[in-house]
Amino acid sequence: MDRASLIFCVAALLVTAAVSAVGFSLAAVPRELVAAARTPTPAERMGAIDLGRGFGTVPVLDLVGYYLENPPAEPAAGGVPAKARRFSGC
Repeated sequence: MDRASLIFCVAALLVTAAVSAVGFSLAAVPRELVAAARTPTPAERMGAIDLGRGFGTVPVLDLVGYYLENPPAEPAAGGVPAKARRFSGC
């Protein structure tokens, strides 16, 4: 390799590292927000959630109560099992 190619490769690596460092600092989630996301919040403090499509806002406590009173139905014996849903990216 000649000297110009070596200088170009080193410069390209330095520029890439600098752009990555600046981009990461701009895109990173603040530490306070990460700590808050890892701390469980009681349902009483969550307030209401907008369900949209005409359902409006519903308090989280009502949603939890409804789920506890009406759990998902178990598949009947000999019945068709629920279709497996896969949530993945592109």
